Amino acid sequence: MRFLHTADWQLGMTRHFLDADAQARFTDARLDAISRLGAVAAEREAEFVVVCGDVFEDNRLAPAVIARSLDRIAAIDRPVYLLPGNHDPLDAASIYTSEVFRRHRPANVTVLDAPGVHEVRPGIELLAAPWFSKHPAGDPLTETVAAAPAPGEGVLRIAVGHGGTLPVGARDQRLIDVAALSERIAAGELRYVALGDRHSVTEVAPAIWYSGAPEVTNFDHKETASGAVLVVDVPDSGPARVEAVRVGTWRFASREFPLTAERDVDAAVGALAALPDKDRTVVKVGFTGTVGLAAKARLDAEIEALRARFAAVELWERKTDLAVLPGEEELDALELTGPAADAAQELLGVARSGGERAADASGALALLYRLTRQEVVA
Repeated sequence: MRFLHTADWQLGMTRHFLDADAQARFTDARLDAISRLGAVAAEREAEFVVVCGDVFEDNRLAPAVIARSLDRIAAIDRPVYLLPGNHDPLDAASIYTSEVFRRHRPANVTVLDAPGVHEVRPGIELLAAPWFSKHPAGDPLTETVAAAPAPGEGVLRIAVGHGGTLPVGARDQRLIDVAALSERIAAGELRYVALGDRHSVTEVAPAIWYSGAPEVTNFDHKETASGAVLVVDVPDSGPARVEAVRVGTWRFASREFPLTAERDVDAAVGALAALPDKDRTVVKVGFTGTVGLAAKARLDAEIEALRARFAAVELWERKTDLAVLPGEEELDALELTGPAADAAQELLGVARSGGERAADASGALALLYRLTRQEVVA
């Protein structure tokens, strides 16, 4: 038996750093990922698709978002099982009980809306643990597995859950108990555990996997190997086989650059410019070190130019500690006189002091340099 394991579509997701044009592309990409994973299901002849929670970003979405999403799911020509997660729980405001969902729900969609066993067909069962609130007192999957009777002889049972996992030996009733799941797998009561919530493809333990999100949702220093769907083969006997197939097209790249000279600025700008698919790439960039006024002015200008090419360029403030310390020759080249020259010297002294106001003074000097150079060019 073969099926597709996916999760965390979070349809309707927005990102504050995307402008309106980039956000529209990002929204369409999340819908396109559904179509691509549907093509994978057809190509690999998967029997069904299971989405392990957070199908939608929130229960409060515009009807058009819900309707368009269901149209894409309808095009997957096999059963699709949707598990409510912490972003879209089965609470009083649930999307899954809304009028727009009922109106547009395609025939191939089954909402796993009750904890317990759901039969896919004779011999194949899903043991589902939906979320009924954003903050349950305990873990729904651990509770559901503990309460479930053993499957009948010859039945392949797949557990479907959502949430964080509990490391072996630790205790927290809000997290999925991996040790308990592994015991059920060893006993043959579960053949595979399909999880959602972690957006990176992750094997937690043998036959226990997070599929990750099918389209990227966070920067690569936090989220790795996202943008995939898992093709899972469960034989009549023996371990399940899992293959990650990429379906995502976006990238959130985080980069750090140490700068000590103008040539380092050239190298940093060159590395960023070399990133492919810029219209589908968001960059978070941090700079450390010390540069002069000319180098900082050039860096600012190049980063601003790159913003026009990428989906977004963000300053990584936590990884940025860049001092601007001009030399006397740089200040002399500005040919400042009178109060302006006195102010520049005062700022230079503060910048070199390394005190609390050093960064502000460096920034003021850099701004003064850019403005003065603009006047010279004009």
